[in-house]
Amino acid sequence: MTEAYDIEVIVFDVLGTMVDEPGGLRAAMREAAPASEEASGELCVDRLLNVWQEYVRHEQRRIAEDVRPYANSEIIDREAAERVADRVGLTDAAALDRLATAGQRMKPWDDSLVGLARLAERFPVLALSDASRTSLLRLNAHAALRWHQALSAEDAQAYKPAPEVYQLALDAAGSPPERVLMVAAHAWDLRGAQAMGMRTAHVQRPVGDPPRDADSFTWRSSGLEELAAVLAGV
Repeated sequence: MTEAYDIEVIVFDVLGTMVDEPGGLRAAMREAAPASEEASGELCVDRLLNVWQEYVRHEQRRIAEDVRPYANSEIIDREAAERVADRVGLTDAAALDRLATAGQRMKPWDDSLVGLARLAERFPVLALSDASRTSLLRLNAHAALRWHQALSAEDAQAYKPAPEVYQLALDAAGSPPERVLMVAAHAWDLRGAQAMGMRTAHVQRPVGDPPRDADSFTWRSSGLEELAAVLAGV
């Protein structure tokens, strides 16, 4: 328990950790192409979601390997949306534009707002997201996420788990890495933070990347309220 009192700043991943990213994408796909609700052929929503997510991962990997110059999340999301549109025959420009900006309209998990508010009463809280500056601004407004500061990986011209992205948070925190806590539902994200010397807390989400047996994160919790209770000492 004493470890909680060493923490000076808390940094949160946003997509998947604070908001339901896959759920938001599914909703946007159903809105753009209602036939995609059918569970057959190329019109299956889950298959379309896989097309989107695989494309995003592939392009972020190419950027990390210096195969492609940095492109922010708005550009990559637009490209992913175009691929989904091709699969369902979507040609309406306005509908495509709305699908491409789905990442700006995602719902928070049930415990996100309460847990964040409780932690913000005691600690400075930062968002650290792969979302572009503009997308992060609009997502925070839509989901009513209230941060002391929100940081976009766009400022580092990279995507997590690149070290320079976590360095953004450490620079903003102005604290030694061991006094900065990274909170995420994705174990790969926490490993990236851990490599920078940060403390780590895994929050279980339906869409997260669960820890491996070999992972040794500082805390593991079933939700944000549980983590808030531990860290806030209430």
